[in-house]
Amino acid sequence: MQIPAFKLERYFARYEFNIEHLLCASDCESLAIQDLLALEPDAAERFHRHWLGYTESMGKPSLRKEICRLYHDIHPNQVLVHTGAEEAIFLFMHAVLNAKDHVIVQSPCYQSLAEIARSIGCRVSWWNVHEDNGWALDIDELKHSIQSDTRAIIINTPHNPTGYLMPSELFQMVNRIARENGIILFSDEVYRESEYQKEDRLPAACELGEHSVSLGVMSKTYGLPGLRIGWIATQNEAVYNGMAALKDYTTICNSAPSEFLSELALRHREKLVERNLRIIIRNLGVLDEFFARYSDRFAWQRPKAGAIGFPRLLGLDVEAFCKTLVRSAGVLLLPGTLYDDKGNHFRIGFGRKNLPEAIARLEAFLQQI
Repeated sequence: MQIPAFKLERYFARYEFNIEHLLCASDCESLAIQDLLALEPDAAERFHRHWLGYTESMGKPSLRKEICRLYHDIHPNQVLVHTGAEEAIFLFMHAVLNAKDHVIVQSPCYQSLAEIARSIGCRVSWWNVHEDNGWALDIDELKHSIQSDTRAIIINTPHNPTGYLMPSELFQMVNRIARENGIILFSDEVYRESEYQKEDRLPAACELGEHSVSLGVMSKTYGLPGLRIGWIATQNEAVYNGMAALKDYTTICNSAPSEFLSELALRHREKLVERNLRIIIRNLGVLDEFFARYSDRFAWQRPKAGAIGFPRLLGLDVEAFCKTLVRSAGVLLLPGTLYDDKGNHFRIGFGRKNLPEAIARLEAFLQQI
């Protein structure tokens, strides 16, 4: 398989663990193992006794049952657990797509949502968000992109990197278009449950019919990327079976300790969500004030959900700015060019407790230049 380097991940590999302030993290504040175990009185003892043999390839039954509580009318045999969301994306693409298929992808996007399809030999069309309309999507653009051989529509809501949350009416229209055209809808929902207003939460795509697949992960809203547990949920038996068969050639099964801790975390996910939303909302206030002070240097579209946003830098080249910032001040931002964005944007992350300190360092840098 010939596939280009994953630009965003190579960027993080260079900087993430070598700088003081990671101001572009996509995840929320994490926890220590002892913090998770403290959620239940006997959890530490059970964890110490947990068997380290092979696990079920589909995922531990009790974990899949817990994941089902995220959805309506989804059953454990419709949930397939993976080692992170990336494996799930990779296996979906290879299970569903063939060379010369056509795929529509919401843009900008996490690179693998398009690049894996391209590596298979698919043609990719972009469904672009529009900054001048609050990062909104135009449904007519989607309709006009559909071709006779369109096999999949790939969406991400809440959206990485803009924080855009698709309105309910639009989401239902996308599902209807996919269903009526015999197209599989792959819905990246890794930021679901991080909506700032709970009433804005969309149904999961997997709940709406056999045409759709929902992607979830422990990394983002719950702040537990180190567990490396993700999943898909779908009523589509053919898609499910195809992915399950391919998983025998990747990880085969998941980490037993990670499955134990993920199940424990999901039983108490309301506490994790509430904690991380408090951090997000507090940090959004800090960012609102910061961007108001520097409105001559940045254009700020306030996100609707999730822990990341996509401001635009004014008057300077964003790649040069980010490079100078990390070298001079030890603060890492993610230039939008890593998403193939040409609008001089950068990704900022605000799901971690130390954002105020990072913003103070950024502000000191701005005053120096």
